[in-house]
Amino acid sequence: MLLREEAERLERELLSPFASLSSRTRGRDRPEEPCKVRTEFQRDRDRIIHSKAFRRLKHKTQVFIAPEGDHYRTRLTHTLEVAQIARTIARALRLNEDLTEAIALGHDLGHTPFGHAGEEALNEVVPGGFKHNEQSLRVVDVLEGEGGLNLTWEVRDGIAHHTGPVKPQTLEGQVICYADRIAYINHDIDDALRAGIITLEDLPQECLEVLGYEHRQRINTMVLDVIENSWGKNYITMSSQVQQATDTLRAFLFKHVYIGSRAKAEEGKAKRMLKELYHFYLEHPEYLPPPKRPEDDLHRRACDYIAGMTDRYAIIQYQKLFVPSGFPL
Repeated sequence: MLLREEAERLERELLSPFASLSSRTRGRDRPEEPCKVRTEFQRDRDRIIHSKAFRRLKHKTQVFIAPEGDHYRTRLTHTLEVAQIARTIARALRLNEDLTEAIALGHDLGHTPFGHAGEEALNEVVPGGFKHNEQSLRVVDVLEGEGGLNLTWEVRDGIAHHTGPVKPQTLEGQVICYADRIAYINHDIDDALRAGIITLEDLPQECLEVLGYEHRQRINTMVLDVIENSWGKNYITMSSQVQQATDTLRAFLFKHVYIGSRAKAEEGKAKRMLKELYHFYLEHPEYLPPPKRPEDDLHRRACDYIAGMTDRYAIIQYQKLFVPSGFPL
């Protein structure tokens, strides 16, 4: 028996009736021969991990732009924390861990340099706006490799809808929506405490009474609450008490960390830099890579190029194009 077929059999026998089975995937845009060893969702996970877009996440900002400390989160470490939390939830609910992990690892591939500041900058100048989840889908469909990664429908659906009003159609995708928020709320608190932006006493005490006073306690409370309240249901949810405490913590972060704090002092510079790069490339398309598709116009090409940059690559390009290098002696 092929190892893949054995893995598919175990999925059918062991997973929840609400789980997505790899043997019943809606498939890929371009049909491929099945792997002898890996299931379809395992193949997708591997393709994402080996992609260039995934490797670039290590030099993209999460919250703190170009932090001097080694322990602040990057977009890559955020992605790994999301994957860990999501797999814990999926395993407990007997959902498909491979699908869950693939969505988690791919959900932020389209994020800009400089975090949400970069996303805001492109959204303000690109015709039709810019959303990182839509760009993540474009990365796996078009930009990565030759003609995209050709992922399964379920992974693509989870990546496209991990944020926004439309929820993923699989429970594994819905798990990512919660895991993403659990991860960034808690690790952004941790980073803000480390940076001295906030203190423990600043955190809403009513939230800590519900969720816990330590980092690991809060994550554990949120994860267990999702598991307990989603068990035996065809949707993923939290209790009203934990959901309210989580939302209140998130609002606190927006007020005291994400907007107007010392952590965001460089955001204005980052946004101006990306906008200037964007307008430069519109005027000088010879600096852009070739279009991935014939229908890609200049705006699309400039957007793709900038969104794919790491923080440091964007800074290097800006210095080359706009900062005098000095006359050699």
